[in-house]
Amino acid sequence: MPETAHDLLIQDLTVQGGVVMLLGAPDTGKTSFARRFLESAIAAGKQAAYIDADVGQTTVGPPACVGLKWVRERGDLETLEEADELRFVGSISPKHLVLQEVIATATLVDQVRGEADLIVIDTTGAISGVTGQTLKFHKLELCRPDVLVALQRGSEIEPIIGMARRFFSADVRVLGVHPDVAPASPVERSALRAEKFARALAPPLHRWKVRPTVFAPSLPTGLDLERLHDVLVGVHDGRGRCLGLGLLKHEDGRLLVLTNVTDGMKGLRLASLRIDPETFDTSPVNLREVMFGLGDR
Repeated sequence: MPETAHDLLIQDLTVQGGVVMLLGAPDTGKTSFARRFLESAIAAGKQAAYIDADVGQTTVGPPACVGLKWVRERGDLETLEEADELRFVGSISPKHLVLQEVIATATLVDQVRGEADLIVIDTTGAISGVTGQTLKFHKLELCRPDVLVALQRGSEIEPIIGMARRFFSADVRVLGVHPDVAPASPVERSALRAEKFARALAPPLHRWKVRPTVFAPSLPTGLDLERLHDVLVGVHDGRGRCLGLGLLKHEDGRLLVLTNVTDGMKGLRLASLRIDPETFDTSPVNLREVMFGLGDR
């Protein structure tokens, strides 16, 4: 089979190493490119760090989190879903949570910079409008990639490509979508996300009583705790790491968290999501409305 432009670029970048950020709309093959890139790194005897910042369609770890996976040998490719580190974002969309997603991604990049021969950053498909461009601008600003690989079908990400070239020193490489990439329908994407949430919240689940003081953001005095029923939380260890996910329950006047995290829990971060415990479908939560009765101002 003749080599494609994707194959040739992967070969070049494998030799070059450094930090490579992938950019593209949904169904442009970012994750497929990343996997082939990681395979190439292993074949070349390099240590790679894969940072999955596509919080809505994760490969590494559960949705609503940015995940880090060390890829040091071929077997690591078979367990990409098992994160070595997690940072909680609390949403499956960057809308209104640009800061959280940028910080989560940049924190993991800084953690592995200097240790990995190659760092591959996968990103969300949010590329348009103020939110998409702001998200990508600040990720470029804080992650400081050596190379930006832009995958596009037409000219849909030209504004971000132009922005990257004007404001940053990353080497921008633009490719078309690989012919083997098969688009997924919204129904398929939703089903896959629900499956990943189900896996992250799979039994046996421990039921821990929690105090209002363990949350970020903090719960206001007098809050009706029933309003937090089925809200997703990130379980944290006190050192900035997310240990896994949990689901809040309000039962008999008590607030509980159901989680399969057994050790090291120090605090809980509230998500902007409510999870249906039967279907694992999500619905958005405006935390300002839940806690203060305010709209999104």
